[in-house]
Amino acid sequence: MPLFVLNCHDRPASLALRMATREAHLAYVRAQLDILKLGGPLLDEAGDMAGSLMILEVADRVAAEAFSANDPYTKAGLWSRVEITPFKVTLGQL
Repeated sequence: MPLFVLNCHDRPASLALRMATREAHLAYVRAQLDILKLGGPLLDEAGDMAGSLMILEVADRVAAEAFSANDPYTKAGLWSRVEITPFKVTLGQL
């Protein structure tokens, strides 16, 4: 099954929104560990969370888009942009 990287960037000055929505987001992704292969926050220069990177193993881009659309962070309007890119592991392992 193909892999997709979700590179999600927070809106400026949205750390409070991220923190208020974090537990719902974590519950959502934990319920889907069968498809979430790797995930974690992107950090800004100060070390504060400023986005998320997730690698999904799903059937197609439509499934990756559906995962993103149903994420509580997406529903709360946290992201300024989300890039969904097909990905192939060449070195290392997931």
